Amino acid sequence: METAQRQSVLARLGMRPLVNAHSRLTRLGGSIMAQPVLEAMLEASRHFYDMFELQERVGERIATLTHNEAAYVTSGAAAGLVLATAACITGADPARIAKLPQLDGLKDEVVVHRFQRNHYDNNVRTPGTRLVEIGGHRQTHRWELEEAIGPRTAAVLYFTGPYVARNLLPLEVVIEVASARDVPVIVDAAAHIPPASNLGRFTQMGAALAIFSGGKGLGGPQSSGLILGRRDLIAACKLLGSPSYAIGRPMKVGKEEMVGLLAAVELYLDGGEQAQRERCEAWARLMLDALAGTPGLSARRFFPNTHTQPLPEVLVEFDEALLGLTRDEIVRRLAAGDPRIEVAPHADAGLLLNPDTLQDGEAELVAQRLKAVLAE
Repeated sequence: METAQRQSVLARLGMRPLVNAHSRLTRLGGSIMAQPVLEAMLEASRHFYDMFELQERVGERIATLTHNEAAYVTSGAAAGLVLATAACITGADPARIAKLPQLDGLKDEVVVHRFQRNHYDNNVRTPGTRLVEIGGHRQTHRWELEEAIGPRTAAVLYFTGPYVARNLLPLEVVIEVASARDVPVIVDAAAHIPPASNLGRFTQMGAALAIFSGGKGLGGPQSSGLILGRRDLIAACKLLGSPSYAIGRPMKVGKEEMVGLLAAVELYLDGGEQAQRERCEAWARLMLDALAGTPGLSARRFFPNTHTQPLPEVLVEFDEALLGLTRDEIVRRLAAGDPRIEVAPHADAGLLLNPDTLQDGEAELVAQRLKAVLAE
């Protein structure tokens, strides 16, 4: 009955589900949640709770599971950037917390590699901070970080995954330099699950805080995220975030998201990651076998994936002249078909098929639809 009602609501809105062979993107709805996650959220939705107490209990459990001092559930990783940055500025000082985003007299600078500037900069600047860049596109020197850290430095920000390259200082060096100056390092690892070991890796290296998306690799609610790390800074996040009346008040996390994310973490650590890897390998191989010998294309295993996760993708490259079709037209036709199929363009004449976001039976469907588009 509930399933029928959900479908009828979406049908009334004129919405058609799509086959996601792209990745776990916010614009595509994050992840598909497993049944235990949905059941936990449903249970939470049926009762009232003290939200301060619930956040505390959920945080304690996640911290234990991930081998961290403390944990805090946020309304997504981007919200985690806002709260983590603010916590490094104010600590648990109520007067400083009330002052944000006015930073007169407070530390107001966050150091970041120039090469790592990206569209999440706005979240770091939300508490009123300004970014101080180090390095260039070819190389970054240790002395640049040392000189950039000064009396106004609140934190050093470091992005993992696809934002890491040889022209950056290694995270170990960043932590060493910043820690020697008593400056916290914030690691944004939003899409860097798997491996699950990353949940404890960066903080055990010495990072003060590490931020993860709850609705991507972990398979939790889309509007959830995690801040893991130092107990004192997590305590500050709690004072800055909802339901407290501070700069993080608009970033509300519901009881359903808190409990759902905890269930997702428990599930992922209890065999979920291994199942994910096995499923991705099997479905990548299935698509490769199905596409083998198709005129006008070549397909091969692409590993690690574009998010630098230890999961495979299928890279398909086209002979546009032979096919009489451009890659972009192929992508358009897949998205316009029935069912709608989302894929990731790659380089000039290729696309990536991601098995991680496919459901049962969809790997075969994606390969069949691609071959059908080429035969049209």
